[in-house]
Amino acid sequence: MKREQDLYPPIKALLERQGYTVKGEVGAADIVAVRNGDELVIVELKLRFSLALFHQAITRLKVTDYVYIAVCKPTGRSARRALKDNVALCRRLGLGLITVRADGAVEVHADPGPYAPRKNKAKAAQLLRAFDRLEGDPNAGGATRHGIVTAYRQDALKCAAHLAECGATKGSEVARATGVPSATRLMRDNHYGWFAKVQKGTYSLTEAGEKGLEHWAYSWEQPD
Repeated sequence: MKREQDLYPPIKALLERQGYTVKGEVGAADIVAVRNGDELVIVELKLRFSLALFHQAITRLKVTDYVYIAVCKPTGRSARRALKDNVALCRRLGLGLITVRADGAVEVHADPGPYAPRKNKAKAAQLLRAFDRLEGDPNAGGATRHGIVTAYRQDALKCAAHLAECGATKGSEVARATGVPSATRLMRDNHYGWFAKVQKGTYSLTEAGEKGLEHWAYSWEQPD
């Protein structure tokens, strides 16, 4: 579909099947539908999701509680995730969401109405654990160009720094010296490519590890 007008016929047909009288371009609304005894329905049309579309739909909530946004169904590699995120956003805002496929098939993903999702206690606890494990405040909020510093990366940097200073070392000794209980497993897993196994339980620092220490120095070296 190349024009917003192309979305109108299939959505009008959907609403008419439900007993509504439907008209396009009524006042500022793209579609208005009326059914005896019911609150009117407004649908705002756009070819794709945009912030302006959500602003427009929220404005229509001043007129009626039954506001939908309608877009062409997204296609492509990231389409499923994008659609899921926008469905969640619509529910949070009390909006309905309709998509129209290229062949004219219509799908209602959410209906308007209040929505209060349950808080995920497990994810909250996971976030608090990550907060507690992270030493200092190495990440500027919203900044990702340099990379995100996690507690895991900080542990890896401690192990790498010890190997840089002492050379090949047993994992148990690295754990005691750095305070990283999982040092042996961390170096064995070698997620960043920083460690090389010299013999059973003993590891040395790779060239990538030396570069990692330089690149991430600010994130784990704490002032005295």
